[in-house]
Amino acid sequence: MPDYLETTLDKFTFRVAKDRLYTGRGAWVFWMRPEAPTRVRIGLADYLQQRSGDVAFATVQPVGTKLVAGDRLAEIETIKAMVELPSPVSGTVAEVNSALDTTPEVINQDPYGNGWLAVVETTAWEIERAKLVEPEAYFSAMRVEALEELKRL
Repeated sequence: MPDYLETTLDKFTFRVAKDRLYTGRGAWVFWMRPEAPTRVRIGLADYLQQRSGDVAFATVQPVGTKLVAGDRLAEIETIKAMVELPSPVSGTVAEVNSALDTTPEVINQDPYGNGWLAVVETTAWEIERAKLVEPEAYFSAMRVEALEELKRL
């Protein structure tokens, strides 16, 4: 169970797991070292899944799909929006979370645990890792964005 950075804004509580890296668009990347040093697990950050709404469908590229960072990894359909999630890393899809077929709402219920999307066998991890942000930096940016969004309501 990871430790979290947490903030409550208005009636919403947002958590950022401290054991992974993030993209500016709200995906998390968990490096599966030492048991699988070239594999990463990818999912949606708590803020992104809350902001997007209840997940109705999640479509992830199938196992064996080769990706370049920025290629579409997944599409998440919610009651509010269609979210296209670009892959934060280059590599090959090694695993897809089969629970998403029957219970896509697990993304909302457990975004840092059972709600993961895919495992990717990376081809340029050391280079692409440097483009991801640490949890503290993502937390700060997420908090600013959430505060701005609250002002607009």
